[in-house]
Parts: sequence; C-alpha cells; structure tokens
Amino acid sequence: MGAWLRDRFPERVDVETMLADERFVYADATPVRDDDAFRQHTFVWFHRDLREEPPVPGEIRVLHRDERIVVVDKPPFLSSIPRGEHVTESVVVKLRNRLGLPELSTVHRLDRVTSGVLMLATERRWRGPYQLLFQNRAVRKTYRALAPYRPDLALPVTVRDHLAKERGSLVAHVVPDAPPNAETLVELEERRGDLAVYRLSPRTGKTHQIRMHLHGLGIPIVGDPLYPDVHEVSIDDFSTPLQLLAAELAFTDPVDGTERCYVSGRTFPISSS
Repeated sequence: MGAWLRDRFPERVDVETMLADERFVYADATPVRDDDAFRQHTFVWFHRDLREEPPVPGEIRVLHRDERIVVVDKPPFLSSIPRGEHVTESVVVKLRNRLGLPELSTVHRLDRVTSGVLMLATERRWRGPYQLLFQNRAVRKTYRALAPYRPDLALPVTVRDHLAKERGSLVAHVVPDAPPNAETLVELEERRGDLAVYRLSPRTGKTHQIRMHLHGLGIPIVGDPLYPDVHEVSIDDFSTPLQLLAAELAFTDPVDGTERCYVSGRTFPISSS
C-alpha cells in the first residue's frame, strides 16, 4: 500500500511522513501500513495539509436567505466550493461559519474567477430539488460581460457549437462537425468607447462556454487569463478580475411554486475590492 500511495499522489503530499504518523486510514479507521499488501477496490482516507491561504478581497453579499436556500453575490477570485488550493477561501466554508449552516452546499457551478449570483441549499434535503432546476434547464440565467466592441459584428446572434474540455487541460476547444452541445444568445447592451457590455443568455452550461463563445466571435472578455491566450497567473494574484458577471437568476421555486429572481449589484468594471 505504501508503494501505491507514493505512486498515486503528487510530490506536494508527504507520503512518508503521513504513513509514519498513521494519517492514512482505512474505512474502519485502521492505519494504513507501508508494508500492507495492496488492496483493490479499497477506500483510503486522509486529511492533507493545507497551505496558508491569503484572504481573497471583496465581500460575499447575501441577496436572500430563507429556510431552504441562500443566494449570494460572489466576488471574483473566490472559489464556490473548497477544492484544490482553495479551501478556507471559498464561499461554502466562509458561509457555513458565518451563517451557522454546517450543511450549506452549492446547487450549481460558478467559476472562481467569475463574479455574481450563486445559489446554495441550506441543508442536504433541499439540495436535490434546486439542483434539478439547473439540470432540467428550468433556470433563466443572464450574464453580462465587458469585451471589445466590434462594429462589424451583427448582433444579436446565437452561438451554437460542440465544446469539450479534457481533464487536466486549462482550456476548452470546439469539436468540428460534432452535434452542438453549447448554445448562447449574445446581445449588445451598451457601447463604452472601444469596449461594450454584452448581455449573454446561455441555454446550456458547458465549462467556459461564455468565455469560449465570445472569444469565437472575436471579442474575448476583458481580463480573461485563458482566452485567447493562456497567461501564467499566480492563483493568489487578484489584480486583474475577469469582466464576466453572473447577473441574474430567475426560476419558479420547486417547493412552493413562487416566482423568484435575484440580481447582482455589481457593475462594470468589476473590481477585486
């Protein structure tokens, strides 16, 4: 088992020390020994050491809270859920502590670098009904983005293509001649000199969909570190926020049938403070 752990984990996990300290355990809490025979289909549990995370600037603004859901206006650079290098600096961890809701969890995805409206369920029992809204495309999502103005671009336009993103790859790509799996309505809302504010209505939710679709139209979003070119940016560099905002969420509540609509209060240019 020790040999398997050394092969399985990246260099930042100190397998030797964790084995010696009995920090790898089986499901029954028995410590994993270095010379244990390899076990197939076996869970091994451990808590990894966390780095000191610098505070992400900006405020999590609570737009709505009731017994079932919490809706917030998320700042850029704050992860929605604890993962990878961002654990304590995540919406879920911060609000579980701040609101006293130990079962709080997100019901949809919002990229770490994207700002705006994010919905969470207060308890496990409420997560399913609200997640189904997103899975069934029953939520009306509106985004806004600050990007270059192109006078030759005929808008509104609906972009449809097939997007794919392989595990481990930073960027997505278009798969030519494949059936469309991503669709976004792009509209011009306001011109600001050489830039413009675009209103975006995605009908699907593929990874990096809006960023890819605007890039494909020749108007990549201001501050995007991936499109059109990948820039090496430290995960703790909060100096250049992506100018993409999850502006509105609207839906019919699956529990009580009321019409709900939540709107971000953030304006362009989005700042990290």
